[in-house]
Amino acid sequence: MGRLDGKTALITGAARGLGAAIARRFAGEGARVVINDLNLDAARATARELDGHAVGADVADSAAVSAMFAEVGTLLPRLDILVNNAGISGLEGRNDVDELIARRVQLAQEIASGGPVQSFIDATTQTTDAHWRRMLGVHVDGTFFCCREALKIMNPQMAGAIVNISSVMGTFGRPGNVPYSTAKAAILGLTRALAHEVAPRSIRVNAIAPGWIDTDMTAPLGPLRQHIAANTPLRKFGGPDDIAWAAVYLASEEAKFMTGQVISPNGGWYMSQ
Repeated sequence: MGRLDGKTALITGAARGLGAAIARRFAGEGARVVINDLNLDAARATARELDGHAVGADVADSAAVSAMFAEVGTLLPRLDILVNNAGISGLEGRNDVDELIARRVQLAQEIASGGPVQSFIDATTQTTDAHWRRMLGVHVDGTFFCCREALKIMNPQMAGAIVNISSVMGTFGRPGNVPYSTAKAAILGLTRALAHEVAPRSIRVNAIAPGWIDTDMTAPLGPLRQHIAANTPLRKFGGPDDIAWAAVYLASEEAKFMTGQVISPNGGWYMSQ
């Protein structure tokens, strides 16, 4: 018997990476899954693999999210689980990624040596309005828009589980990507406030704050990966399944007394949420 037998789930940004891993584990535990992604063809490929459904939408677009949930309503008899996973790193499309990573490695080495720091990360002063808005749009607006539409289905059901994907960057923060850390921290605040609001309807809202995980998003880190692993007590990056199993738990009846909480599989990189 699967832990999610008879459940229906929508996972955003699930054509690949963490979202696809979560969708695979959900399907393996008996859930009927709907795969959302900006790339509809990729979403369809993952959905076919899992005998699920695919829907395309940019979660930062309120109208697109409303249309997506209307479509979900035609595909599923109910909605038991929403996983807000869609996200961006901020490195997409940049042609200076190698330079950025090299600077961060140099800064880490200078700090570790105890000598003078001569390498600086001035990412905030170089962040454009468009980059700032897009980062908050995908992560914060997207999470809110999807929660709002999902609750229109879950509220009458008097049941449901929402899992928001934040990041250890939202709990701890690091230099070099203030917009990302800000967006992920906002998701934690949204999670806690919403958990209070919908608890009387037996709807649970929790978050996962992953540490450093092997995905396409962390692949560009290159030589910085060795430094990150060395500063992680378990001395390695996590795998997508480390996050997927946490999502299975939060979506299942095993977590029926969990709401407003943050689970952070991060190898010990940060130990206080």
